[in-house]
Amino acid sequence: MQTHTVTGGGGLKLHVRDWGPTDAPAILFLHGWSQHHLCWGKQTGSSLADDCRVVAADLRGHGQSEAPLAAEAYTTGALWADDVAGIIASLGLKTPILVGWSYGGFVIGDYLRKYGDGALGGVNLVCGAVAIGPAYFRDLIGPDFLDLAPLACSEDQVQALSAIQDFVHRCLAVPVSAREFELAVGWNMLTHPQVRANLIQRDDDFRPEYQALNKPLLVTYGSADRVVLPAMAKAVQDARPDCRMSEYVGAAHAPFMEDAARFNAELAAFAREAWGRA
Repeated sequence: MQTHTVTGGGGLKLHVRDWGPTDAPAILFLHGWSQHHLCWGKQTGSSLADDCRVVAADLRGHGQSEAPLAAEAYTTGALWADDVAGIIASLGLKTPILVGWSYGGFVIGDYLRKYGDGALGGVNLVCGAVAIGPAYFRDLIGPDFLDLAPLACSEDQVQALSAIQDFVHRCLAVPVSAREFELAVGWNMLTHPQVRANLIQRDDDFRPEYQALNKPLLVTYGSADRVVLPAMAKAVQDARPDCRMSEYVGAAHAPFMEDAARFNAELAAFAREAWGRA
């Protein structure tokens, strides 16, 4: 494993880690709201890194990346786009597959809007959100996020911690080990509540960017997800009918944790096929 500090949008410093052969095609994992690169532990520590360069970043405001508190640092789409572009360029990633969990779908949308898909091998949305704002509440963004996110943005740590504990429970319909659950609560709490609040101030729709995507698209979703509803995956399919849909029956918002063996095998197969087309 190697650790990097990458300069992203507006000069912000991003914490990035990578595994596997540096001359191999890359998979770049982008986590969700209030998360951490550690959420991808069942991928970064797997056989994916035998043949691929596996890269996981702490998004701006999260983990060990810099975390300014000004709202503009999170509501400006071009900054997110520059973060992804900076990682790809700084690490010299070859035809990366972008894997975006939840809020990571917006980050990929920002990148596509500014840079297009020319440098990419493909995209895997994992319970990925592509539209944010009041117009999409309840129809695409579910009650488990809408009810708990405002509480998790509280400056009162007791209230925020209780909300985060509930949120992690809601993300997982399939049980994980006690240690995994405790770590997940811990990395969620590393994100400043003001950053959490800033992240959800955006109002945007990236379906046109995904519709224009010319590279392979895999849409992974859990049938029991009440954070980002399965209807969001269907909305992506409506925009991009030739995408590949992968439903995890009984899984909630984190199928890559709930059924890591299946997820890793599907991602590896998708990546090989995408790189074969590049």
